Amino acid sequence: MRSRRTAILGAGLALALSLGGLPLVSQAQSFQPTERQALDRIVAVVNEGAIMESELAERVAQTRSQLAGRGIQMPSERVLREQVLDRMIVEEIQLQMARDAGLSVDDTELNRQVRAIAESNGMTLEQFADALEADGLTLAAVREEVRREMVMRELQQRRVANRVNVSDREVERFLEQQGGGNGQVALEEHRARHILIDLGADRDDDQALELAEQVRSRLEAGESFAALAQEFSSDRGSAMNGGELGWVRPGQTVPPFEEALEGLEIGEVSAPVRSQYGYHLIQVEERRQLDVSGEARRDQVRQALFQRKANEELEVWLQEIRSQAFVDNRLDSR
Repeated sequence: MRSRRTAILGAGLALALSLGGLPLVSQAQSFQPTERQALDRIVAVVNEGAIMESELAERVAQTRSQLAGRGIQMPSERVLREQVLDRMIVEEIQLQMARDAGLSVDDTELNRQVRAIAESNGMTLEQFADALEADGLTLAAVREEVRREMVMRELQQRRVANRVNVSDREVERFLEQQGGGNGQVALEEHRARHILIDLGADRDDDQALELAEQVRSRLEAGESFAALAQEFSSDRGSAMNGGELGWVRPGQTVPPFEEALEGLEIGEVSAPVRSQYGYHLIQVEERRQLDVSGEARRDQVRQALFQRKANEELEVWLQEIRSQAFVDNRLDSR
């Protein structure tokens, strides 16, 4: 049943929920019902809301199950709890903003999304409900979690995606730079992963570079890329998946990152690559060529440029709302 749960909670929600190619801030929170302990405690205060220890424990358990199902090496319990709680804090901020904006999800659309999750697992809705029940879950709980994810997606669309625009001139300029015309052209994709060491109030540029070099040395010594990504990467969207970015097309990443991708051999780990986000350690796992027509190429370039801009805008926006919110992290307080 573990493999079924992984498919349902991982691939199903990832398929059903997206933001025009924009990665969601999180995977769905845990659906697994857990008995609340009599003596619960607050692990984080977020504006007028709170995250409880029992909620964090449920989410950590679900994340651990997903990582195990994908064969990804587990980070330490402390690192896992910190990363999961940080993700929950950002989600809670967004959900509060959505409530303040009066955002809601129509039941018809919710039912369509839940049915899509069932179909992505090769099940009818009835079979999906039976599978959940056999695994100690309920369809009602899953529906409510999907509703939460859809509300966050709608908020992101309003605050982020709608501010992103790709002009025809940008598309043409990119095609000119790549040497593409109206005929058949080849599009190269890279399957890549990365570790991002960002800059912040407690880490300046020199310190970030030094840490990136240290992590690279450990990679060269044979340590697991996935484990080090989980421990050190500041990219919340990929860290829990071992730094995996999937297939990346031209235009989907910032220029320094894309330039590094093109210059790497398969399996090679880059030297620290500086971008506006910090220092990246990048590894290309595979490459492939796609032949596309000129018009299809334009559409793909437009989508890729949109996603690059949207990813950048989303990251900035998430940092803004996190810095503007009142957050009291009590994870280590007793």
